[in-house]
Amino acid sequence: MSENPSDDQPSAPEIPDDVWEQFTRDTARNTSAPKEPSARARMVTERLRQQEARGESPPGWRTGPAMSNGRVARRRKLWAALGVPVAAAVAVVALKPSLLPGDPFGTDETGAAASPLPAETAAPTAAPGASDPETPTLDKPFAGSPALRWADGEAGIVLPEAKAVGSVTEERVRQALKLTKKLLVGANLDPKTVRGARPEAALSLLDPKQPELLDELDTALRSPSAKNDPVTLFSRFDPDEVRPAGDVIKTRGHMTFKKGSHGGVAVRADYTFVYPVVRADGPVEVTRTIVRRVLDVELADPAQYEVTRGRLLLLEYDQEIGNSSCDVHDGYLHPEFPSSEPTDAPPSGPTTDPYDRSKDLDRDPDECGTVSRT
Repeated sequence: MSENPSDDQPSAPEIPDDVWEQFTRDTARNTSAPKEPSARARMVTERLRQQEARGESPPGWRTGPAMSNGRVARRRKLWAALGVPVAAAVAVVALKPSLLPGDPFGTDETGAAASPLPAETAAPTAAPGASDPETPTLDKPFAGSPALRWADGEAGIVLPEAKAVGSVTEERVRQALKLTKKLLVGANLDPKTVRGARPEAALSLLDPKQPELLDELDTALRSPSAKNDPVTLFSRFDPDEVRPAGDVIKTRGHMTFKKGSHGGVAVRADYTFVYPVVRADGPVEVTRTIVRRVLDVELADPAQYEVTRGRLLLLEYDQEIGNSSCDVHDGYLHPEFPSSEPTDAPPSGPTTDPYDRSKDLDRDPDECGTVSRT
């Protein structure tokens, strides 16, 4: 990106006493590894929390960017909820769409089917219509997909018009929208991130005053597990397993904004990304993984809160991922190909259209369903 967030730090706390200094030293974030707060820090934190509950917080006290326990609020929807547990299910969809109820791929052969869609400004009211049941190829990696009409990459992230909200200026709103777009690009479209590298561009936009969040993301990237898997926030593929089918990722979604709870502007981003891939070795066969992400971030007011200027608070994130093995938690997405042998357990969840952006993300995270199309 051409712009980087400012590294200016907020002014020092307005309580220049030894308690605050000790608290700051004890709870300073160790960037090399997660660190438990000291006994002294826990004691001071609890005393200050009790004071605040009694309305005894000293004048000028600034609350932190996260909740009282330091953990960012979010729903951890597992990507496996919409993974494809049986490769044969993909084969049925890709090769014999007529076997699905209602023939969801349809037989639309009109020229209008390939015309670009206008930018999305609000949640759609229904899933995309039927697409031509064409098998994707290296030359046409989005053939047979509604994403054929979507914008390419960053062009699909169209910012709404910035307007002042309450005491938050129009310029401040515009800054929040631009930073949110950079976060989406760094987490989902940056070629380095998609090819499995550490998503440095995205991480650099998050406020280091959320140390527990960043520690969890660092742990997920270093040692992925079912509990901490970086694909809950970043789109990453194993370069030893797959490679991009071309240089285009299709993108569709929208942003909204409102006055935030930390004196700034809160932004909600709801976007779907479609990744065509082929095997790194073996037969040339194109498949697609579809990732929908919903992020809630805030550009808080450093005059009121202990935050970093030009950085975003990540308050909540959620996702649904279609066509990725359910029970693999190694930090990468693992697309299934139509010719693959079944490798996972039978699906426990419903069949879902991964292109349907009209529904909220409210599925049971323990379910592993089947996609109706890729």
